Amino acid sequence: MNNKSSTDIRPAATLALVRDTPGGIEILLLQRTWDAVFLPGYYVFPGGAVDQKEAHGREHAMGPEDTEISHTMSLSEGGADYMLAAVRECFEEAGVLLAVDADRHTITGDHAVHADRTAVFKGELSLADLCQRHKLTIPLDRLAYLSHWVTPPGPPRRFDTRFFVTEAPESQLVSHDGEETIDHVWLSPAQALEEHRAGKRLMTLPTIRTLRVLRDFDSVETLMRYAWANPPESYPSDPWPAIRRGKPVFLEPDSPAYDEAVKLDPEGEGTTKAEIVSGEPIEVAAGVIRLTAPNPGMMTGPGTNTYILGHERFTVLDPGPDHTGHIEQILEITGGKIDAVVVTHTHLDHSPGTRALKERTGCRVYGRKAPEGASQDQAFAPDEQPEHGDIIETDAGSLKALHTPGHASNHLCFLLRDQELLFSGDHIMQGSTVVINPPDGDMKAYLESLYDLLAEPIRFIAPAHGFLMGQPEAIIDYLITHRLAREHKIARALDKLSPVNLKDLTSKAYGDVPTAIHGLAARSALAHLLKLEADGRALHTDGVWRATPTT
Repeated sequence: MNNKSSTDIRPAATLALVRDTPGGIEILLLQRTWDAVFLPGYYVFPGGAVDQKEAHGREHAMGPEDTEISHTMSLSEGGADYMLAAVRECFEEAGVLLAVDADRHTITGDHAVHADRTAVFKGELSLADLCQRHKLTIPLDRLAYLSHWVTPPGPPRRFDTRFFVTEAPESQLVSHDGEETIDHVWLSPAQALEEHRAGKRLMTLPTIRTLRVLRDFDSVETLMRYAWANPPESYPSDPWPAIRRGKPVFLEPDSPAYDEAVKLDPEGEGTTKAEIVSGEPIEVAAGVIRLTAPNPGMMTGPGTNTYILGHERFTVLDPGPDHTGHIEQILEITGGKIDAVVVTHTHLDHSPGTRALKERTGCRVYGRKAPEGASQDQAFAPDEQPEHGDIIETDAGSLKALHTPGHASNHLCFLLRDQELLFSGDHIMQGSTVVINPPDGDMKAYLESLYDLLAEPIRFIAPAHGFLMGQPEAIIDYLITHRLAREHKIARALDKLSPVNLKDLTSKAYGDVPTAIHGLAARSALAHLLKLEADGRALHTDGVWRATPTT
C-alpha cells in the first residue's frame, strides 16, 4: 500500500451507513468508550486501522478492481484494502456486515456469519477467513468514496483515513460492541450537526464535514449517485520545496508555511520563503502585500501582519503598533498614497499605528471603537464603524466587513470578495489557540462567529499572525471542535464536582495542561462556564458554579 503520509501515521478507513426514512436519510453514529485513549466519548462512524491482512480479502471481493479504486483515491495501489477494512470495522463495531452469499443475495441479520463477530473483533478471524468460512463475497461496488482526512499533529495517535458511504443492509440490526463502542444512534445529518453545535454530542472534524455533505441529500439513491460521480478533490500532500534561512528545504503538509508555498509557487520551483521576516514585504495575493511588524513575542508569534491592498492607491489593514520603522516602511511601499486604514480590532498590537498614518496621509479610518480594558487602544478614533455586511471599496477589490466578536467584542474580519481571501485578524490565528478572556472575550459569541464564517466563500485565510492558510472550512471546523471538546470536559467536571469554585474546576478540566499555566487556563474555563450559563447548563452563585439539570 502506498501511503504519502509519514511512517508514524496509520492508514485507516471509516464507513458511513445511511438509510432512507419518511423524513429523509439517517446516518449511524457510534459512541466511543470514555476509556479510549483516542477520542473518548466521541460519536463517530464505524472505522479503524487498515490491517496488512486486508489484501487477502481482495479475492473475496466483487466490483471494481484495486487499480480502479486506487486511481480514484490517488493511490498507486491498495485502495481496495481501505474499503475492505471499512467493511470489517463496521462488522466489528456495529454488527453490520456488507456481504452477499453464494446466490448473490445480501445477507440478513439471522445469517450464521454473525456468530463469528467476536472472533473477528478479537483478531482470531480475518475478513478473508470469514468470507472463506461462510462462502461470502464483499460487494465493493456498493461503497462510494467520500473524503480523505489526515489527523493533524498533536493527538497521541494519528491516522490517514479514507471515508466511504453505503446503504445499510436491510434486516441487519445495529448493535454496538460494548467495548470500543458503548452506544449507537440513527440521526438525520442535520439533527446530528445541530446536536453537536448544542454541545450534546462530541464529534470530530471529519465526521462534521461528512455530515455536512450528507445533509444536502434527501434519499440514499441520490446520495450514492452523487458520491460515485464526484470523488473528493485531492489536495497537495507531497513535500513542497521552499527556502529557509537561505537554504532549500522541503515542507511537510502540516508545516505552517505549506499552504502559502503551494499557493505562491504552484509549480514547486522552491522560490517561496518558509519563514516570516519582519520588515520584508511579501505579495501573498494579487494586489495584497504582507508586511510583518517587528513585534515578535509569545502572544504575537513572528509579529503582527499588516496587509497593504492596492496597485496605485492603497488601503492598509491593521497597521500594527506605533513603531516608527514599521510606519515608515508602509509609507515607502505605498508612496504615501493611502486612501484608507482598516482595523480588525483595537488590541495594542493592531491599531495604534493608525494615528501616524492618519496624520501623514489624511486617510479615512474604518473600524469599531475600543471597548473598556487596559489591553485596548482607547485613542483609536474611526471615521466609520462598519456594520456586518458593509462593503469597503479598495484598489484591490471589495472588502466585506464581517462582525466576528469573541476574541474582542469589536472584532471584524474582512473578506476580499473577488479573491475569496479572508483577513481574519486574531479571530483565527496560526499555530495557537485564540485567547478568549472575559468580560470582553465571549466564548459563545466566538463559536457563533466561527459558524457564521462557514457560510462565506473563502479560499484562503490571511491571519494577523502567521502564514496564509488553505482549506478554511477544515480550519474553522477544527477550531469549533477543539473548543466544544474542552467545553464537554468542563461540563463533565462540573457535573462531578458541583458545586465547585473556578480554581478546582480548572484543575480537573485542564489536567492535561501544565499546572504553571492553570492561571491562563482559568480564564478560558471561565469563558466556557459563562457560555454554559448562557446555554442554561450552568449556574453561578456565591463564588461557586453548579451544573443545571438537563431535560
